[in-house]
Amino acid sequence: MVSLIQPSAVMIVLGGTFCAAVVNFKPSTLINAFKASFEVFAEREKPHMRVIDEIIYLAHQARVKGLFALNGLVDKIQDPFLKRGIQLSIDFNNPQMIYDILKAEISYDEEEELINSRVFEALGGYAPTFGIVGAVFGLIQIMGYIQQPDILAQGIAVAFVSTLYGVGFANLLFLPVAGKLKMNTRERILFKEVVLQGIVSIQMEESPMVIEEKLMAYLKYHNGYHKTDNKNQAGVYGAR
Repeated sequence: MVSLIQPSAVMIVLGGTFCAAVVNFKPSTLINAFKASFEVFAEREKPHMRVIDEIIYLAHQARVKGLFALNGLVDKIQDPFLKRGIQLSIDFNNPQMIYDILKAEISYDEEEELINSRVFEALGGYAPTFGIVGAVFGLIQIMGYIQQPDILAQGIAVAFVSTLYGVGFANLLFLPVAGKLKMNTRERILFKEVVLQGIVSIQMEESPMVIEEKLMAYLKYHNGYHKTDNKNQAGVYGAR
């Protein structure tokens, strides 16, 4: 096991991998990707149910008091995307235009977030290559001992540790992180699509019950969903 601990091999693999990434990506892109990677190891509570309950409550208020009554509730909406969508609904009486604007924003957000996963996919591609480079360097160094079989055999074993590190870092760290980031992005974008559906339905002043049925396709995948309690939501927004 001691032969598997080779600091020089780690330096070649990780050093080469990150140097290649610096050449391939802008520094700001790399920084954003590494910041985003923390969410892979630290799961946060998702406020999906709260946001959906807010949508149903806002739909109820718009149905009973009219769309402009939501103007006094906009500042209390916590989700930025929902807040922007409701403000657009109040300002513009054009559901198609609102849909086009928010749909474009979702597409931009998706592309921006996917860059983070692509960074780690690239790292996962570079690491095995630099593992081979480290192995070649090791073999070159031990060729001077070709007349000494014992030293040569030990040196070959150590040289191929770099290959092991390269494959290990790629398949145990970089590629799994890339996959998790991609799944998280897909989940966030899907939820924004659900919120967009709710925003457009509110703008069209559809029945809260109809809106809730539209959202069911998403809600059924999330345990713990509960019917909207308008009294509880009224407490959040303040009695009106």
